[in-house]
Amino acid sequence: QVQLVESGGGLVQAGGSLRLSCVVSGRFFSNYGMGWFRQAPGKERILVAAASLTGSTTYYDNSVKGRFTISRDDAKNTVYLEMSSLKPEDTAVYYCARSESAGFTTYASSYDYWGQGTQVTVSS
Repeated sequence: QVQLVESGGGLVQAGGSLRLSCVVSGRFFSNYGMGWFRQAPGKERILVAAASLTGSTTYYDNSVKGRFTISRDDAKNTVYLEMSSLKPEDTAVYYCARSESAGFTTYASSYDYWGQGTQVTVSS
């Protein structure tokens, strides 16, 4: 059984920082790519960051490039999303997800396990 549990969300002022964590239970965490998606009210869920199984290949949505960093600690079965210089438009529910493969795509349909989501609210 694979479970993903996110933590680290909260309320922060614009310009602030947060670190999201996603602990993945189950075997073979290091065999899969991982992604962080977000969904704001009334908007579609989008991929904001992803990392391949080794973490050597990463992806960032243009809206977060230079501000967000994805990393993974295979010894802890955990993937992180470091967020800095936060903006009100970053407000959303953030989800971590496991890719179906060693790499990743930007399509939510190619991720087979999802966390419950954690709310990030950035005040102006």
